[in-house]
Amino acid sequence: PGRGSGAGSICAYLIGITDIDPLKFNLIFERFLNPERVSMPDFDVDFCYERRQEVIDYVVQKYGQDCVAQIVTFGTMAARAAIRDVGRVLGYPYGEVDHVAKLIPLELGMTIENAIELNPELKELYRDNERIRKLLDLAKSIEGFPRHASTHAAGVVISKDPLVEHVPLHKIGESNVATQYPMNILEELGLLKMDFLGLRTLTVIRDTIKMIYITKRLKVEIDTIPLDDKKVYEMLSQGNTSGIFQLESQGMKKLIKELKPDIFEELIAIIGLYRPGPLGSGATEEFIKSKNGVNKINYLHPSLESILSETYGTILYQEQVMKIAQQLAGFSLAQADILRKAMGKKKQDVMTAQREQFIKGCMNNKIDEKTAEKIFEEISYFAGYGFNKAHTAAYALIAYQTAYLKTYHPVEFMAALLTSVKDNSEKVAYYISECRHMKINVLLPDINESFENFTVIQGKIRFGLTAIKNVGYGFARSIIQERNRAGRFTSFEDFLNRVCEFVNKKGLESLIKSGALDSLGVYRSQMMAVYEDVLSHFQKSKKNNLANQISIFDIVEDKSSLKKVSLPAIPEYQQRELLTMEKEMLGIYLSGHPLLEYEQELAEPVTFTGKDIYDESLVSDNQTVVIGGIITSVKTKTTKSDKIMAFIELEDLTGAIEVLVFPTIYEKYLQLLQTDMKVFVKGRISHKEDELPKVIAEEIFPLDTNKKRYLIISVSDGYQSKVKEMKKLFSQYPGKTPVILYLNEQDKSYMLDYKVNVTYGCLEKLSKLSGISHMALWDGV
Repeated sequence: PGRGSGAGSICAYLIGITDIDPLKFNLIFERFLNPERVSMPDFDVDFCYERRQEVIDYVVQKYGQDCVAQIVTFGTMAARAAIRDVGRVLGYPYGEVDHVAKLIPLELGMTIENAIELNPELKELYRDNERIRKLLDLAKSIEGFPRHASTHAAGVVISKDPLVEHVPLHKIGESNVATQYPMNILEELGLLKMDFLGLRTLTVIRDTIKMIYITKRLKVEIDTIPLDDKKVYEMLSQGNTSGIFQLESQGMKKLIKELKPDIFEELIAIIGLYRPGPLGSGATEEFIKSKNGVNKINYLHPSLESILSETYGTILYQEQVMKIAQQLAGFSLAQADILRKAMGKKKQDVMTAQREQFIKGCMNNKIDEKTAEKIFEEISYFAGYGFNKAHTAAYALIAYQTAYLKTYHPVEFMAALLTSVKDNSEKVAYYISECRHMKINVLLPDINESFENFTVIQGKIRFGLTAIKNVGYGFARSIIQERNRAGRFTSFEDFLNRVCEFVNKKGLESLIKSGALDSLGVYRSQMMAVYEDVLSHFQKSKKNNLANQISIFDIVEDKSSLKKVSLPAIPEYQQRELLTMEKEMLGIYLSGHPLLEYEQELAEPVTFTGKDIYDESLVSDNQTVVIGGIITSVKTKTTKSDKIMAFIELEDLTGAIEVLVFPTIYEKYLQLLQTDMKVFVKGRISHKEDELPKVIAEEIFPLDTNKKRYLIISVSDGYQSKVKEMKKLFSQYPGKTPVILYLNEQDKSYMLDYKVNVTYGCLEKLSKLSGISHMALWDGV
């Protein structure tokens, strides 16, 4: 639908470059282009990420290979990276350098110099420790320097003349070419830059619509769906936004549940509100309270109501600043854009001149000077973080479209979503967890039903063949083509005979372990015992038959002549082994999970889960957490001091977390650090730039599944009334833990007829009931 200020152009909307009507949503063309603008307008266009290269190829074909190039970009040394690079060159111990690097605050634009002033510990180290001073001084000298060259993620430059007449070029790979000048220099030279961006969500929308037509014979016109559908807003207001564009972080879910949007304009606002500026200034909270009728909306002047009513009196968009300047102070929209830029970039000299003009203009419109000054101060404050409404409107449209598809076509939408992340096992696990929450079954891959990607079969999602480890598109396509040509595979022998020409041992092993051959009616254990020899036999037979000029149709079609594979009479693997194989080949446990039966035991002490590592609002460096799950891999490493440390992957029901176990902790808990062990880990989060958070282990406990656990609640007299309150509370937290009531004065215990899920929320509410003196979890014998 477009992005950025270009969405404010009615021409772009009419010719189909953008999909959002700028007149309907009060978007301003002058925010995109006006007579006062010095720089070239920048048009950013999103495309299906699988077809972005087609767009670039088209541009090259249309304008000429010598007139089109991608743009170089230079990665620079950030403060932490500079310290780590210098520390490595100096040969300082990793732990020492890492400690110093982590003293640099994780803030945009933070420098080593500023960090020394801000952080007392770093300041003391710099003053008193000669080694650290040398480290930091050297790091300061290279901070901000270019570190490496790469290609701009979206930028393409187009020229009417051969580019070599304007800029130096360099070759990328076999056929692509990039400029040696970065984007800002190209703009100064007057060259036209276009941003062609690949957006995964557009691919998800496309694939969902295709699947809906295949499964339901229903053609969804996504550009004409109503934007006022109540069911869509109900789903959003419940926080069920996993997979919804721009709305799936935990922080956004919290915001959307509090705001409860019921019109499209509020969806636009939500994307603008969930940013550091509005969140930090209190504007987001004010917006929610005003929307829900908690706060009365007051305007500094009645003229502001028509401009600010859509955001409940809060200045949220840059376009609102421009409208205020136009309608109250008589600015042209081009002049208002100059004011908007000056306020956003805090250009004091420009703002001083603009202030005088603004107040004078307001007074000419019969607004008194004092009120005019207040209005100017208010828009100056809010303009510092005001966002481009055209951009949020375009993205809100994509968010709404994905929410509409999830509401009315959930199975197809989730299948398309899973396909889009199939190369990321953590994301696949996360969305399969969401499928379970939505009561959508995700089935194992099956050579008789699966296609290359995730597909919908009778209201269920079938795992895609290319999402299996060691199964590429070519192999998967060959299986599907053979199935389409000659029908379903009827036996292990039939499958091998028909596909042996394009399968190797590794690919066949992966199919067996993943469960893709289960529909052939043979145990995985039996196939694993013989597959190498049997495949070699079929490949050799096929080769000999072809050499003897026997027709391939004789080989394939005459199933009665197939040699029966002799399978050993052995039992199937245990469930635990089958799940381990699935995890190895699919990246997740699919037909079950080793932790499902321990869900409650994990919920009680755990404060951080696998899916939380993707939500920056829940992650802070050095934060103490308790995680729990099953150890899926253990890798050891010898440190410089010849001691052993370990890197373990701990998986829970929502995802996986990497845990670092340093030598002292490793020696102490060695017996627990085994694959398939179920453990709790207490530790601290380590959050480095450009990396997923890890947990540094401090204590490790086994998940003891043999003991029965009880919740004991000690109460004083008058307990009868408390029991009623407790039972009401327990009904909100049904679980497996029995509850024992201990009466202090009588020294007696009673087992209540309730079983509860002992979460932190449950315990917190219990603690607020009067008369409860103590609560404890007791492991019985």
